[in-house]
Amino acid sequence: MALLTGSNKINTAVFISGTGSNLKSLIKFSKLKKSPIIIKMIISNNSKAKGLQYSKIYKIKKKVFDFKNDVSEKKIVNELNKNKIDLICLAGFMKILSKSFIKNFRGKILNIHPSLLPKYKGLNTHEKAIKNKDKYSGCTVHFVNSKLDSGKIINQKKVRIKKFDTSKSLAKRILIQEHKLYPAAIKKILSL
Repeated sequence: MALLTGSNKINTAVFISGTGSNLKSLIKFSKLKKSPIIIKMIISNNSKAKGLQYSKIYKIKKKVFDFKNDVSEKKIVNELNKNKIDLICLAGFMKILSKSFIKNFRGKILNIHPSLLPKYKGLNTHEKAIKNKDKYSGCTVHFVNSKLDSGKIINQKKVRIKKFDTSKSLAKRILIQEHKLYPAAIKKILSL
């Protein structure tokens, strides 16, 4: 990715499936003067995703795709290319992208995951950490490759697991850290 000069911000698309709390924090980050990104699109596989409301609030283009087949994936790639998207941030996006999609945007797709990867890939990360009596859990921002939650790690944040934590209470504390970690990871890879 090119280094930035002046007002050249990287055109970014954020992919969501749910409430969009990481999307909201990325939008706020993108509005900062020193932010290296501008969010041009919100893409979701779920037309009822609460996070889609941010497209209206912040006047960002939104698109909903079913991600069920190659045809819809080609449409998405075309849409991203048409909007000159150079960075894709997965933020609570619950679909697995195909190898060919990832190849199209190699090194330009980031994901945030609620565990200290390589531990606990996939779902139910908080339950697994508590069940295994881990002292820490946390979150990870990584590059996306064709293996689930296996791409090169950009940064991580540890969160101590408290004695009476439930998956809900732990998730809440980790989410606060996610909102800080994602912008930090973006700054790191865009070498600001």
